[in-house]
Amino acid sequence: MSAQEILDELKGLGSDSYKRVIFKHGVAEPCYGVKIGDMQKIVKRIKKDYQLALDLYATGVYDAMYLAGLIADDARMTRKELKQWLKGAYCRPLAGWTLAWVASGSPDGWDLALEWIDSKTSLTAVAGWATLSSIVSVRPDSELDLSVLRKLVQRVQKTIHQEKDVIRYQMNSFMIAVGSYVEPLKETVLKGAEKIGTVTADLGDNDCKTPSIAESIAKIEKRGAIGKKRKTAKC
Repeated sequence: MSAQEILDELKGLGSDSYKRVIFKHGVAEPCYGVKIGDMQKIVKRIKKDYQLALDLYATGVYDAMYLAGLIADDARMTRKELKQWLKGAYCRPLAGWTLAWVASGSPDGWDLALEWIDSKTSLTAVAGWATLSSIVSVRPDSELDLSVLRKLVQRVQKTIHQEKDVIRYQMNSFMIAVGSYVEPLKETVLKGAEKIGTVTADLGDNDCKTPSIAESIAKIEKRGAIGKKRKTAKC
């Protein structure tokens, strides 16, 4: 299928009520307001399509850009293409979800994430921390640099309260991800969380709450799922 055919299909699935919801998260026009569940039906049909994903993201239509992340062939994405996607990631859902999911499956994702978290541009930093969160959720511990992750946990502990709200929220999510998916670092994260204390972040007029690091990890532990990796970061 072509990108235009997908756009036509997405347009027919749009909902004004859902548009109003996602607009509170920074999404802007052009946007059709397609629910994720309806997109997943398209994903089941297409599965992976590297070129179609690139074409859809390039349309600038939010729904098409989000769908692009779901069907992208992450392993084929080049550093140049990921940086191009970063330029187009104008809102937190695209930077913190779509781009991060795809980057986490790319050979260049780790290095780019470490580069992005140092950016003074908020959404770029968000993309970096979110990519790292996605990476630890899917890659075996044997493929992770635990010494670097430990230093990042310490960095978050020292700097999280000085960061902008969107970055602070993503750092908080990173701590939860490391503590939940990387068992050898769980105690390091919990000790850091104790020193950090309560984290708050104003993400605008929406229902987003900043979860407690310790409580979130405790819930995972209660399920006996600490260290259990996900098949995919995408959802």
